[in-house]
Amino acid sequence: MLTCKSNHDHIHHLTDSFVLTRLLVSLEKLIIQLRQKKQDAAKLRQKTEIQIKEASSAERRSSSGLQSLDKKIESEREESSDVSTVLLRKNSQLESIGRLIDTAEERLNREKETVEQTKQEIEFADSPEEKQNAEARLRSLNDHIQELVSEIKSRQKTAKKISDDVANYSDIKSKISSKIQKQTKSKPSLRETKSTSHKSVQILTKELEKQTKAEESVKKSLDAALLKFKELEKKRKIAKKTAAKRKPAKKTAAKRKPAKKTAAKRKPAKKTAAKRKPAKKTAAKRKPAKKTAAKRKPLR
Repeated sequence: MLTCKSNHDHIHHLTDSFVLTRLLVSLEKLIIQLRQKKQDAAKLRQKTEIQIKEASSAERRSSSGLQSLDKKIESEREESSDVSTVLLRKNSQLESIGRLIDTAEERLNREKETVEQTKQEIEFADSPEEKQNAEARLRSLNDHIQELVSEIKSRQKTAKKISDDVANYSDIKSKISSKIQKQTKSKPSLRETKSTSHKSVQILTKELEKQTKAEESVKKSLDAALLKFKELEKKRKIAKKTAAKRKPAKKTAAKRKPAKKTAAKRKPAKKTAAKRKPAKKTAAKRKPAKKTAAKRKPLR
């Protein structure tokens, strides 16, 4: 009876160990799947983080570019304004010199006409005194004409220099205006990049939150599965040890069967008892002793 119970317990423990092994195999497959899911979720999260960094960088660059561009445009507008002021002054100077040159040339022409008249007066002078006075005026007119010619040349030289400055500043102003136009045209592109990058960052940030939660959920499931795996592995080892300990008890019970055979061998003892029956026969043989006693009667 004890042996049957022991066998039943051993089989029960073996069954538990088998069930636990199957559970462990199934759980191990689940752990492998969860680890793969975790790796995939981590890769996806990392990819999204990289995309957020790139979009944020593009947004910062475009924002910085816009600020820098605005500063450049503002600086160039100020420079253009300064150049315009210089140009205005130079043009005013040029106009003023031009008027002075025109006035000097008019005076020169008049002086030349006077010279011609004076020459005629000298030629048709009625007296030496009148002639001397005309000649004195002529010398004075010639000196004045030389002064006017010199003045005109000097002012023309100055006008040429100012005119060159005007052309130079006009060229500078034109280049500045071209830069401002070019930079102004690039602003919409930068604004579009900034807006698009900002929207991308917002969308990707929300996506990253979902991916992070999904990764955390997979991690929790994996941790729980690993903990369960350790617990089942521990139980399986205990079940194996228990089953291993109960195996010798079964063998001992089997060895006790020869004891029954020993009990069976005792049956010859009964046969020995049966063999004692001849002792009775011996007792029967003693009857002749009575006969002997009967034979002794004559002795009386």
